[in-house]
Amino acid sequence: MKLLSFIAAGRASFGAVKDDGVIDLGARMAADGCTTLRRLLETGRPADAAKLVASVAPDHRLDKISFAPVIPDPGKIICVGLNYRDHVAETGRTVTERPALFARFACSQVGHLQPIVKPDVSDDFDYEGELALVIGREGRHIPANRALEHVAGYACYNEGSIRDWQRHTSQFLSGKTFAESGSFGPWLVTTDEIPDPSKLTLQTRLNGSVVQNTTTDLLITAIPELIAYISTICPLVPGDVIVTGTPGGVGAKRTPPLWMRPGDTVEVEISGIGILRNKVIAEPA
Repeated sequence: MKLLSFIAAGRASFGAVKDDGVIDLGARMAADGCTTLRRLLETGRPADAAKLVASVAPDHRLDKISFAPVIPDPGKIICVGLNYRDHVAETGRTVTERPALFARFACSQVGHLQPIVKPDVSDDFDYEGELALVIGREGRHIPANRALEHVAGYACYNEGSIRDWQRHTSQFLSGKTFAESGSFGPWLVTTDEIPDPSKLTLQTRLNGSVVQNTTTDLLITAIPELIAYISTICPLVPGDVIVTGTPGGVGAKRTPPLWMRPGDTVEVEISGIGILRNKVIAEPA
């Protein structure tokens, strides 16, 4: 099942993709308290949503909605740095013993087909195609061999980075969470359709040219171990997002550097999920 958050007729909702349309689950399940995708996960009702999807026709055409980030209101967005060896090598760093973690904020992300924003204060706007997972079941101190049981599904993520600001200090956050600089979508594909997230291909394209290409089995710290490690630090709850890291090929490490510019189109495609596509715009005056 493909679950998404969207806006139609001026109203924010969430739903499921069916054929070339969207079933408005927010409207159909509001009486039961499920008004957002995060709330659907919190109440443990994806199975009820699946039954509803099987029995009704779409309420909206896909081309008539505006995509929102998959989870517009996550409690946490935890990003993993330096999690592919080719990216570690191109940065000149060494593999860390434990995952390198940092945070993004909800205001830093937009949905599929929405513009991502190059800030006025920098020209060093870089792409980072990544696999994101969404937590579907609460847990703390989750063992790696049970970790995938806590995942609701997977989505594409473009972890847009402002490189000069990222280098202001040894901490990444200042370059990683500029307003509307990243994107999350187009939808969440539930785990019944992706039982093994280590068997996916990931490709990033800038204006149609392939700039990153990898397979998720090359993650240094695999998804179960990431969940185990992060859940030791803090509880993971439904709607939390973990962005698992980008492969080599980032624009900052090319000669000359390859930055995203207003007018560019950037795409992140992951097998079994789909294509997350965004135009780049300049920061509005």
